Amino acid sequence: MTDKANKSSKKKIKFDAFVIIFLVVIFCYFLTLIIPSGEFVRKEVNGVITVIPDSFHRTEKVFLGPQAIFQSIPEGLTASSSMMFVVMMVAGCIEIYKRSGAINKLVTALLSKSDKFGSERILSLIMLMFGCLGGFLGWNEQIVPFIPIIISLCLAMGYDVMTAIAASAMVDMISFSVSPSSVYTVGISHEVAQLPMFSGFGFRLILLIIFNIIMQVYVLRYARMVKKEKEKSLMAGIDDSSFRIDFSKELNEDMTGRQKFSLLVFLGTFIVAIIGVSSKGWSMNDLGASFFFAGVMGGIINGMNINETIDGFISGAKDGLAPALVIGLARAIQWMLTTGAVIDPIINAVSIPLKHLGTISTPIAVTGVIALFNGLITSGSAKATALMPILIPLADLVGMNRQIMVLAFQLGDGLTNSLWFTSGTLLMFLTIAKIPLKRWYKFIWKLMVFLFGVSILALIVAVKINYGPF
Repeated sequence: MTDKANKSSKKKIKFDAFVIIFLVVIFCYFLTLIIPSGEFVRKEVNGVITVIPDSFHRTEKVFLGPQAIFQSIPEGLTASSSMMFVVMMVAGCIEIYKRSGAINKLVTALLSKSDKFGSERILSLIMLMFGCLGGFLGWNEQIVPFIPIIISLCLAMGYDVMTAIAASAMVDMISFSVSPSSVYTVGISHEVAQLPMFSGFGFRLILLIIFNIIMQVYVLRYARMVKKEKEKSLMAGIDDSSFRIDFSKELNEDMTGRQKFSLLVFLGTFIVAIIGVSSKGWSMNDLGASFFFAGVMGGIINGMNINETIDGFISGAKDGLAPALVIGLARAIQWMLTTGAVIDPIINAVSIPLKHLGTISTPIAVTGVIALFNGLITSGSAKATALMPILIPLADLVGMNRQIMVLAFQLGDGLTNSLWFTSGTLLMFLTIAKIPLKRWYKFIWKLMVFLFGVSILALIVAVKINYGPF
């Protein structure tokens, strides 16, 4: 056998989302072996568990056995079960509407408008929609089932898969980083900081608009290049046939009354879900139930029998399983660090150097530290609960407004969600779109450098204008 044959016979390891996360879990296990255990004293205030600053102390070393590597996986899946089931239920709901023909008719309606209004305007509207979902509601994982639809639409308009993910998932995640009203980061941070809930809305809204204008220009520039010269696409050589749909039949057929009515029901459910999550305190289970209802109603309205509806729902849920598992597996990282009692020592270690900085350099440094820390705990709400009780006294110590510290935390937490290979949300989107991590970095790195630069300027301005109320 020749050397060439030997090389071709060797199977190449594919570093997909599952492999990457499992390797990180193993790395975190070794961290639990070498980092001394310790903890902060915590107390409950108005139902929120907070950390008492300067209460860190060493504890008896916790040693986890090698079985913890495998135990962390089901523990992570269990902890993320509500979010995982929402992803699968919405995917099942979408599949019912696909099988009814309503989704394809909707896409063809948009395609027919692209000749009149232009494909770039439609792409801009897509980015505006996802910018609002991420910017005002803080939605990330919840948009998963819409991603394949956006990909198919973008391919039909002459763009590539990278354009579709950038216009939807990327815009959504980055908009979250400057959300004026996210309950997951701003809400928890304001509660811990004792700031009026969602105060400072206007400044963050201005940042949200600036970020989205920058992203619109960046994505449209790439999309225009890809449409003009296909060979310059970063997705060249990657099979996207599973997303390509022949809409020629639908273009010659009008949408039926049933299909129109079912889409109105879906839109109504979507609006109710937004209101429920943003102002009625809906849980992930409530969100899942609403889309299960929309799926059932979609089947009934479009004349599908019970078996067709069930088959469609199960098929869609199967498609949502892989990205849902990525969410659960990523949570295993947090379980490993928490169970190994090394989260608090890491928090304490990164907070000590920050106490010696000034009012301008402190928020910039905090943004950088949180950006690094985000690689270990990607959950914004978990970081806010653990870190804000330490960061708020730090702001008081250096004479900086607490609102500025919240903004610094928010920027550090949100921006790197599009960068960290440990982010279950990012890996989930890339898994769906079949985008290699290396190609994603090649696409996004220039944008991220620019946005971090804007973030630093925003923090300096916040200090200069005494961004508050306090």
